[in-house]
Amino acid sequence: MASHAQNDISAGFLHEYKSFATDAVHAGSEPEQWNSLAVVPPISLSTTFKQHAPGKHAGFEYSRSGNPTRNCLERAVAALDGAQYCLAVASGLAATMTITHLFKAGDGILCMNDVYGGTNRYFKKIVAEVGLDVSFADFTKLEVLKAALKPNTKMVWIETPTNPTMKVVDIQACSDIVHEHNKDTVVVVDNTFMSAYFQRPLALGADICMYSATKYMNGHSDVVMGLISVSRDDLYERLKFLQNALGAVPSPFDCYMCNRGLKTLHLRMKQHFKNAMAAAKFLEADPRVDKVIFPGLPSHPQHELTKRQSTGCPGMITFYIKGKLEHASTFLSNLKLFALAESLGGYESLAEHPAIMTHASVCEEERKELGINDTLIRLSVGLEDEEDIIADLDQALNAAHPKK
Repeated sequence: MASHAQNDISAGFLHEYKSFATDAVHAGSEPEQWNSLAVVPPISLSTTFKQHAPGKHAGFEYSRSGNPTRNCLERAVAALDGAQYCLAVASGLAATMTITHLFKAGDGILCMNDVYGGTNRYFKKIVAEVGLDVSFADFTKLEVLKAALKPNTKMVWIETPTNPTMKVVDIQACSDIVHEHNKDTVVVVDNTFMSAYFQRPLALGADICMYSATKYMNGHSDVVMGLISVSRDDLYERLKFLQNALGAVPSPFDCYMCNRGLKTLHLRMKQHFKNAMAAAKFLEADPRVDKVIFPGLPSHPQHELTKRQSTGCPGMITFYIKGKLEHASTFLSNLKLFALAESLGGYESLAEHPAIMTHASVCEEERKELGINDTLIRLSVGLEDEEDIIADLDQALNAAHPKK
């Protein structure tokens, strides 16, 4: 549902989801759930809970199975995703693992070919080794997706925008194709880059929306966590069982911290979008840069699709610097405001070299096919002042390509 008009850079995108900010602040945090009427949900550190009689408890038995602080976070995220349910787990990869445990040996998993290096590694080096049939395809081409579906395909894994080359996948079209092939095949969208503020995969036909909440959802680079949102009762019951049975759960303190981060999600994402747009325009106009990939720019091949299925863009920019590896290395080594570090989505600006850092586990041949080469640089544009961000990029480019 649309709300009030947004600023100029959001022109043409979906409008902000109705009551998003209100839900971010209040959902799951109602003071009435506590006898103390605490406005901020308390951190419940107890690992176990007293029972009235054997098997008769007040909703909690053991903290792996359920925790009051975790409940608050899960209710908040469900509201922001427009979902019925959410499950919090220990990391983004724990979310991937928990979801994959829905399936068994012989079942087929079809994954977008350009994904986070850890997802690629997990599917290729762990899941494929225990008897699941794993394959990859480029979902930006719908005919390729259709041809790649098999009779045994039980899960289709979409990441959009992709990490690190920022391809955008049509969630609704892919979901329709998959469900037409087999209504029981589960469509999963890794929504880490977009956050709940910019994209709602469940409203676009997906069955599961997941995150590395370590990134934008928490937003402060101080929590490692994963989130899984669903609206189907059957999927929720199976995933709830797996959350408890596998045991990859987050601590109550981390749940408290992530819930705290959600309260400013809408404000942070608007600023990330504004700063990233300015940085992307600067880089695209710079002769020392070969190519900029940012879905918010009209030059992006899926720019119109991005506007149709999203309310805006996060702070993620990928670009190719002119030259060779030495130029990329010099650029990265001379950044002052941007920290050379893995991860993304925090309030601070980060830069990294995917081929050497986040995607080193992807084989060289595959990296070459995806365009992850020695001159590719990934930026996570933070919340600093716009002019300082651009000044830092400019001086680092000067170091890599000194003006004659």
